[in-house]
Amino acid sequence: MVLKKIVHLFFVITGGTIGYLYIPDIVKLLDFTDSNWVASPYLGLVVGAIILFLFSYLVADYIVGFLKWCEDALIKAPVGDLFFGSLGLIVGLVIAFLINIPLTDIKIDLVSQVLPLFLTILLGYFGFQVGFRRRDELTNLLNFNRKERDKKRVFEGEGTDQIQPKAKILDTSVIIDGRIADICQTSFLEGTIVIPQFVLGELQHIADSSDALKRNRGRRGLDVLNRIQKELPVKVEIYEGDFEEIQEVDSKLIKLAKVINGIVVTNDFNLNKVCDLQGVHVLNINDLANAVKPVVLPGEELMVQVIKDGKEQNQGIAYLDDGTMIVVEEGRDYIGKTIEVLITSVLQTSAGRMIFAKPKLLEKAL
Repeated sequence: MVLKKIVHLFFVITGGTIGYLYIPDIVKLLDFTDSNWVASPYLGLVVGAIILFLFSYLVADYIVGFLKWCEDALIKAPVGDLFFGSLGLIVGLVIAFLINIPLTDIKIDLVSQVLPLFLTILLGYFGFQVGFRRRDELTNLLNFNRKERDKKRVFEGEGTDQIQPKAKILDTSVIIDGRIADICQTSFLEGTIVIPQFVLGELQHIADSSDALKRNRGRRGLDVLNRIQKELPVKVEIYEGDFEEIQEVDSKLIKLAKVINGIVVTNDFNLNKVCDLQGVHVLNINDLANAVKPVVLPGEELMVQVIKDGKEQNQGIAYLDDGTMIVVEEGRDYIGKTIEVLITSVLQTSAGRMIFAKPKLLEKAL
């Protein structure tokens, strides 16, 4: 392993340096031999390198494991978190450097040597924590300033075509639903399509389920993503970051939308409500489907096929081509037949639109 060899090399160089600088002094201090070659710094270099090289075999695996853990944590961390954390760290170190300048002139060793090191570590840590934990506020501040500049350009009649639409973040339910691919194909959905890595993970988990129904839904979602990415004229980005402190995927989606100032695309009613409560812009595919259904007004006449009986006595049930249910009063006797009906009322519910009608034959009879 390359990393393990680097750790061994580091110990060899460190041991050689320590041996070159200090082993001759230790030999002279002990004064157990009169030979000058024993106190040679080059011999000390070799001895120190060998000692720490042998010692590295005891601790190399632990150090490599720690470095791997740090590497995985950095890779999984969102780019925004790393950026603002690093920015805060730099600011903290700059402040510590400016404070330490007058301290180095003080003749007291504790103040001139120990205190600057302590302040550097402390302010660097605080700077990183402030930048990391206040990243959302800093991001919103930057986005606010950008919005103000865009508004000013629009007001002045400049750069109106440079304003980019917000990114659209897909959740698991809307991917499995599949209609999002058709919407993208019609170019109604503008901007970059963002697919978070944690949504892909949930989708893969569903596709690997032992339940056949869940497995088919997961595979359908993966097929939909493959179509969006390879066949449709939209820009697709995979968001590699994750919010490990948050467990629920829906909460991660809301957090991501706040971080990148994006829009959540879903057909989940509950997620829609939570986004509204937290001030996150959301697009619901079901709302879009209900909005584009044909408008049917009371008094209009339709040809429908009654296919089953309804909940109430003598009711029949029919459907329009878009799936809208029509409750036909006194329609039970017409099950299996195509008849002309007269619309009496239209009811809009959270589940969709429901139409009430009665056979036109009965209207004529009256």
